[in-house]
Amino acid sequence: MKLSTAVAFLMLSYEAQGFSLQSTRLNSAASVSEDVTPSPAAKDGEQKDPLLIRAARGEKTERTPVWMMRQAGRHIKEYRDLCKEYPTFRQRSEIPEVAVEVSLQPWRNYKTDGCILFSDILTPFPGMGCDFTIDEKLGPIMDPMRSWDDMKKLHKIDPTESMPFVAEALKMLREEVGQETAVLGFVGCPYTLATYLVEGKTSKEYLEIKKMALNEPKLLHAILKQVADNIGDYALFQIENGAQLIQIFDSWAGHLSPRDYEEFAAPYQKMILDKIKEKYPDVPTVVYIKHSGALIERMAGTGVDVVSLDWTVDMAEGRQRIANGRKAAGLEGPGGVQGNLDPAVLFCKHDVIEERAIEILKKAGDTGHVMNLGHGIEAATPEENAHFFIETVRNYRHEE
Repeated sequence: MKLSTAVAFLMLSYEAQGFSLQSTRLNSAASVSEDVTPSPAAKDGEQKDPLLIRAARGEKTERTPVWMMRQAGRHIKEYRDLCKEYPTFRQRSEIPEVAVEVSLQPWRNYKTDGCILFSDILTPFPGMGCDFTIDEKLGPIMDPMRSWDDMKKLHKIDPTESMPFVAEALKMLREEVGQETAVLGFVGCPYTLATYLVEGKTSKEYLEIKKMALNEPKLLHAILKQVADNIGDYALFQIENGAQLIQIFDSWAGHLSPRDYEEFAAPYQKMILDKIKEKYPDVPTVVYIKHSGALIERMAGTGVDVVSLDWTVDMAEGRQRIANGRKAAGLEGPGGVQGNLDPAVLFCKHDVIEERAIEILKKAGDTGHVMNLGHGIEAATPEENAHFFIETVRNYRHEE
């Protein structure tokens, strides 16, 4: 089914309930859309890759690209309305037409340079033998994996069989956004995914997985290795169905000491990155860890193309530390950077948003920077402020 037909069907169904899937754009959003200039043609007459992809590869670009982590979701009224018709997260992320609509909402409203698939890092779990439920208030819940017998349920993933909806959604997004916008895929990293497997739910202290790491390291390594192998295949599956960049999230690795990060997180991040680069060397990769200030050099040393900084790190210092980490690991080039506006700034007056955003843009420079937040956008963020942030970045030009 073509995207136009599928979305039209969804819109008719949805509007019958009294809602609209059409973008209720902010008044000023239209000016952003109208301001879009086609990318200059390459020398051989072919269209250039999207701006964001070129920046992530370390190329000098005509302006800094911008998108926001968690840009698709609760801060947008259209999404909250959609939830009335599709009340569970898994409906919204696993019905392709619905996932596409949610993914497109921020792209239509703000004209972000990246359109990220609306999904979840846990989406591949059922395909590897670990089913779960999502409580809308408590988050994901599953049977904890704390023994060798528990681990037996883990098996090889076949994304084509278990996640055909991801492939459908990515193909639809590529068709919809065209050549100017990058379609972004993402996966969770093995350590972060293992926190859910071992804890059985979300956690604040991660005591169960830390106990396993220290008391039964062989068991944890076995889990991490099998998860890494599966997630690497899932990342390839996303690329093969339209994702032009893969961001890997190891959100909870920031709770590890540097020593434990080097043993239980970095090697398994690298397994995924190596699998991607072996088959698709030109596809950029990004890594994000919340509260990662102590780990930046180590993150850069995995060979990832872009390190996404959270807001606790000064951008200029972060760029230097990324370069240092790559040099220490024997990698060429300074590496790219993403981020890193504090999401709380989007609750402030427009002059504050503008000043803070431009400060980061100046410190990051004109090469190898993808502007973003230092964490996911907060659900209560005013849409007009999110729009103003995107517009500020899109309108900024570095001095020659």
